[in-house]
Amino acid sequence: MKGNTVIPMVDLQGQYHSIKDEIEQGMQAVLHSAQFILGPNVRAFEEEVAAYLGVKHAIGCASGTDALHLALIAAGVGEGDEVITTAFTFIATAEAILYVGATPVFVDIDPRTFNLDPNRVEAAITPKTKAIIPVHLFGQPADMGALQGLAAQHHLKIVEDCAQSFGASISGRQTGSLGVAGAFSFFPSKNLGCYGDGGMVSTDSDEVAAHIRVLRNHGSWQQYHHSELGFNSRLDELQAVVLRVKLKRIETYNQGRRRVAQRYSAALAEMGLTPPFEDGLGRHVYHQYTLLTERRDAIMAALRAGQIGCAVYYPIPLHRQELFTASGAWQTLPVAESVAARCLSLPIYPELRDDQIDHILETIRGAL
Repeated sequence: MKGNTVIPMVDLQGQYHSIKDEIEQGMQAVLHSAQFILGPNVRAFEEEVAAYLGVKHAIGCASGTDALHLALIAAGVGEGDEVITTAFTFIATAEAILYVGATPVFVDIDPRTFNLDPNRVEAAITPKTKAIIPVHLFGQPADMGALQGLAAQHHLKIVEDCAQSFGASISGRQTGSLGVAGAFSFFPSKNLGCYGDGGMVSTDSDEVAAHIRVLRNHGSWQQYHHSELGFNSRLDELQAVVLRVKLKRIETYNQGRRRVAQRYSAALAEMGLTPPFEDGLGRHVYHQYTLLTERRDAIMAALRAGQIGCAVYYPIPLHRQELFTASGAWQTLPVAESVAARCLSLPIYPELRDDQIDHILETIRGAL
């Protein structure tokens, strides 16, 4: 590429222009109907997602964080319980555990996938352990077979954190269909993202689904009848319009991300960098494209000088966050710490052109 071209981490404007007419028509219909809360688009979107994921129920809520929070309550996790999860994830995973009064127990990660290491999970199980939250990080499915085996053996619940994995699958089964519940985020930059905040809980359990529907609407099972302390956590009708338009294209979007990733990986491996791991057992949908390198600072400096987006997800693992170290406790998780020191995420979105990818790769090659 010639000239000074800005390449962002994600190009939501480009995607919007390709679906603008359909979204605006849908929004106009909602405005004319004046049905803004739990209306027909939310109901239709819930049915469409349940069918896509292969589950009985999908319940919209206000955010991915709320989805985790409500799912944990519905799974029976509460005060005094322990929940095993990864330290290499966004804070929302641990926040949801704290919200229900439980204690997050951080374990180390697989150095290839950056997801929970099942061997370390088993060693962390105690009589207080109630649940496991695997995170399908960056769109890479966690080792659910091993985790399901551990959960069955120790009578634990699994709540999947699917915030970054919409459309990812394992042996033909979608993430979000492999635990008692799955929690999705529709933050704008996600593979399936809305134009604000939004979330969803997926489940095959009639009981869990019914409980989530009560919890998201002020603990109400019928208007002005409140059975428990609930929350105001409803997916917005206008956001459901956006999500329905995008859901029809999610396979194309995810395949576009995989196309970008494959082009990156082939070139980066030749440069001696470590591209994301894929073993063919699961379908990675590349919410982020995250490589490992000892030359991170030099590469980032070159990318930024060329106005090319890049980011570090995540620079500080959760067990080293002030929230968890303020008490003086200090845990060592060497793999998570090593990955956090070497990881680098590159721009990835379906609309990224081959010439832009080549320009990014040439910039990295120059930095090395």
